[in-house]
Amino acid sequence: MSQSQSQSQGQGGSHSLAFRVMRLCRPSFNVDPPLRLDPADLFVGEDLFDDPSAAPPLSLSTSASAVQHSDPNYRARFLLHHFSDAMGLSGLLVLPQSFGAIYLGETFCSYISINNSSNLEVREIIIKAEIQTERQRILLLDTSKSPVESIRAGGRYDFIVEHDVKELGPHTLVCTALYNDGDGERKYLPQFFKFIVANPLSVRTKVRVIKETTFLEACIENHTKSNLFMDQVDFEPAQHYSATILKGDGHHSEKDSPTRETFKPPILIRSGGGIYNYLYQLQSSSDGSAPTKVEGSNVLGKLQITWRTNLGEPGRLQTQQILGTPATKKEIELQVVEVPSIINLQKPFMLKLSLTNQTDRELGPFEVSLSQNASYGERVVMINGLQSMVLSQVQALESTNFHLNLIATKPGIQRITGITVYDTREMKSYEPLPDLEIFVDLD
Repeated sequence: MSQSQSQSQGQGGSHSLAFRVMRLCRPSFNVDPPLRLDPADLFVGEDLFDDPSAAPPLSLSTSASAVQHSDPNYRARFLLHHFSDAMGLSGLLVLPQSFGAIYLGETFCSYISINNSSNLEVREIIIKAEIQTERQRILLLDTSKSPVESIRAGGRYDFIVEHDVKELGPHTLVCTALYNDGDGERKYLPQFFKFIVANPLSVRTKVRVIKETTFLEACIENHTKSNLFMDQVDFEPAQHYSATILKGDGHHSEKDSPTRETFKPPILIRSGGGIYNYLYQLQSSSDGSAPTKVEGSNVLGKLQITWRTNLGEPGRLQTQQILGTPATKKEIELQVVEVPSIINLQKPFMLKLSLTNQTDRELGPFEVSLSQNASYGERVVMINGLQSMVLSQVQALESTNFHLNLIATKPGIQRITGITVYDTREMKSYEPLPDLEIFVDLD
């Protein structure tokens, strides 16, 4: 049990009781560092690889095993008794000797024993155990309502406490006991066990928006001294988004494997700075009628991360809300619905467009025309007939389709530029339709 980081203070005089604390966590492998060797190497050397037939009849299985069963002086402790001995793993597990490294997202579990080191029995013991952080104090155990009746001389009282670690920085496990000693005196014993909570990993994100699709890249870096096996890295999107994780094509033998979806091996992120990247595709949810983008909302969602260490110690973290580019809600949206498959030079053609009202009020009437802005340069595609087209009012969250009569004056690949919508009632113009490329045929 670890008491190296404990501090006690209280009433003057010695105490009959004392706390002993041991952290309950998965054991570690016992690594045997001394170098082991095969006795054959001392006599044969590298000649064995050149001419195995010239080697003397000395082998690992005979020499090492023979010495192993009759070695009272442990002279064979440096010999390889089995090929696996070269790994240095003795087959033993080591219990934690101290609090060790404690990371955010883990469950801190501690075995606490209160010992009576005096020659007299103590009675009416009220025990409390708390975790104290920089922001709060969390009660883990309190026997005030049912005190421990007695602890005999040389006896002890044991209990286990657990706490989900959700804060970084210094933590203190506070253990207190209020009891009657052998002389009937009421005494108060506090003891403090301090430890530091570190961050096991860091998450860096990048957001890219391509047309109506948002891509989120999450880079997870391991800051611990142990390998992390990621059981789950899920992105929980905000209410108006849906998310899909994008993965590279696996090995051809794994693509059609029936066990691939049943058993998904965890992703390894190596200790001391190993990284792994996840890519998610986010799209705005749609109910088929009304737009769902929220004006000014830039919350994309958050990541839920669960992992295990080498020996299965679990951990879980949830990131803060991940922010993207604020979504600005457009009042209207002008889109191309249909372009003729064949467009001939100097012959009119009809371009089918759709105008959508994305507000909760009625808009219009509108005028559709080609912008007279000089930045568009010489126009090759122009309106055929009246230079502006009048559209009636569009109801809230509804759309209307219309056709624009155009004519091209030059052959080849050309651009339709500057199609603009003007609200005659509110006296304002909206953003022009993006340039549209067409091919104009001579015939």
